Amino acid sequence: MDNAHSLSTPMVVCPLDTNKDPFRPKEDDEMILGLEVPYLSAITALLYLAKCTRPDIAFLVNLLARYSSTPTCRHWNGIKHILRYLRGTTDMGLFYLNEPSNSPNLVGYADSGYLSDPHKGRSQTAKRKTQNAYINSYVFTCGNTTISWRSTKQTLVATSSNHAEILALHEASRECVWLRSLVHHIRKTCDLSSTTKAPIIMYEDNAACIAQIKEGFIKGDRTKHIPPKFFYPHELQKNQEIEVKKIRSQDNLADLFTKALLKSIF
Repeated sequence: MDNAHSLSTPMVVCPLDTNKDPFRPKEDDEMILGLEVPYLSAITALLYLAKCTRPDIAFLVNLLARYSSTPTCRHWNGIKHILRYLRGTTDMGLFYLNEPSNSPNLVGYADSGYLSDPHKGRSQTAKRKTQNAYINSYVFTCGNTTISWRSTKQTLVATSSNHAEILALHEASRECVWLRSLVHHIRKTCDLSSTTKAPIIMYEDNAACIAQIKEGFIKGDRTKHIPPKFFYPHELQKNQEIEVKKIRSQDNLADLFTKALLKSIF
């Protein structure tokens, strides 16, 4: 792949027609790749990059890793597409600057993708058939550099996009609490000045989700099926530990981990 032409995006935008989706599961008339094709080795190497220094390929690597047991030529072409993208972006990575600031500037982004797996609408752990499939993602930056990110299928069945956004924000809030305590521990251990008590900004692109998190759990017709524990961000916001704000979808960094984006947006 060193001599291959480089690409500007890690994957192509999948069509709405699932029969034309290049990353659909193996069909009955397709052959499984043999052992001579290093599919698992490539997935392992790409997972290392996606977990350490290249979060921009996390979504596609997560998608292709689902077919490790039955990969086809279509999935192998997706691997080569990522390699061609990495070939042209070898100078990209995560760079951390030493900024003389007393504030860690920890900022979070949360998002949920709708119908991320339309071929097999099922949760990742429960393995139950569902009508809708969603994927959770969050990104946290410190000093304008990414320090924590995640892209994974939701483990619960979401009945709507609003429900899915609440679940995604709940997972992001748990990570936010841990990162906040970690930053305080590091600064205290290193005898650095204590950080301010300002709440950590959490960006979300769903207005209904933000309104419900602000009001807390209300047993209404549209939210009574959502367990109260998923309104944990409401308690954090009430205690001024986080502050959930609205952001446009095209400006939400977590949107990169839920779907394939157009070249201009990517």
